[in-house]
Amino acid sequence: MTAITETRATANLKQLMTFVTESNDNVMITSNDGINCVLISEENWRAISETAYLNSIPKMAESIIDAGKEKLEDCAIYNPSEEW
Repeated sequence: MTAITETRATANLKQLMTFVTESNDNVMITSNDGINCVLISEENWRAISETAYLNSIPKMAESIIDAGKEKLEDCAIYNPSEEW
C-alpha cells in the first residue's frame, strides 16, 4: 500500500484518484495529528462491502468452502424455475 501525506493528497487529488482506480492499489493518507485514512477505488469498496455482507450471513463462508470441495459432476443443474 502506498502512503502519502494529507498535504500531498490534497494537492494531487485528481491524480491520486486516477492512480487508485487504474492501479487497483490502495493509498494511505497520513496526517501529522495521527488521523489517517485509506483511499480505495469504488470497485474495491464494493468488493469489500459484498464480502462483509456475505460473511455476516450465518454459515455462508462454510457453505461456500464446502461447495468448492464438491466435484463438478456432483453439482445440481441450475434450474431457473426452482424455488429456493
